[in-house]
Amino acid sequence: MAELKLGYKASAEQFGPRDLLEMAVVAEECGFDSVWVSDHFQPWRHTNGHSPFSLSWLGALGERTARVVLGTSVLTPTFRYHPSVIAQAFGTLACLNPGRMVLGIGTGESLNEVGPTGLEWPAYKERFGRFGEAIDLMRRLWREERVNFEGTYYRTDQATVYDRPDQPVPLFIAAAGPSAAKLAGRVGDGLICTSGKADAVYDEKILPPFREGLDVAGRPAGDVEQMIEIKVSFHRDVDQAARETRNWAALALTPEEKMGVEDPLEMERLADALPVERAASRWIVSNDPEEVADRIAPYVGRGFTHLVFHSPADDQPAFLRLYSERVLPVLRRRFG
Repeated sequence: MAELKLGYKASAEQFGPRDLLEMAVVAEECGFDSVWVSDHFQPWRHTNGHSPFSLSWLGALGERTARVVLGTSVLTPTFRYHPSVIAQAFGTLACLNPGRMVLGIGTGESLNEVGPTGLEWPAYKERFGRFGEAIDLMRRLWREERVNFEGTYYRTDQATVYDRPDQPVPLFIAAAGPSAAKLAGRVGDGLICTSGKADAVYDEKILPPFREGLDVAGRPAGDVEQMIEIKVSFHRDVDQAARETRNWAALALTPEEKMGVEDPLEMERLADALPVERAASRWIVSNDPEEVADRIAPYVGRGFTHLVFHSPADDQPAFLRLYSERVLPVLRRRFG
């Protein structure tokens, strides 16, 4: 089994950039191996919502930390960003933080792309086509000079990223369904999933296509890191742990319920209408380290060895210190 890695998900929709930066510094101090941040233009909630610019924030975090791997989970390199710009941005970040940067990418959601651009949100076929082209173009820009690219959606004319790392930035591909999962297996450096879904989603829709992609490319499973964001609300008071999930109730909405929702106010309205039990349904809510490990075990059994923890806590430094003291040692003992 691959080495166990334990990461921290910085809640960019919940905290402003300065507070979020200090939290991520605490994560390194507490022994976490990685820090990941989403790249949203708009948060899930309008009221008290935040959405710091991930690329600026990662640059600042790189200067404040020395060891943790830094990544996006996830960024969409196809609409409000041109993939050439992302290649340049991550080239610079990787030069500043050698061996520490990962670009986690996904096909995107209308909430973050329609509002700031006014574009008409295309069908998945186009989104996936753009995504594949973006991967090819970014990798060429990290390897080559004077790149002429002629795709269906993107073109470059003798483009060069002048400041780029010695090795291309690893690309982790987020997958919620078969197409992206197969692509991750075929061309990704990592696979990104999120916890709290039905077992069949992982066992039928994601992992078999992922393995199929590996087989098509002739790659051993160990070549592609399997990462999963695990939503956990851990507190000495388990009732408080349950209450703190309310801020993230939108995560419990089904794809059908949030389809076409491009306004944080409307997303907030839908989320606030959910009962507390459903708001907490995507989360491991506990005050018992062994129970947390028991509920994480099925993900490790599926091959996920990079576990990134997302907490809804208002006091993130307190969560980080408590979790690192009580839970991380149990996880390393049982799975590491």
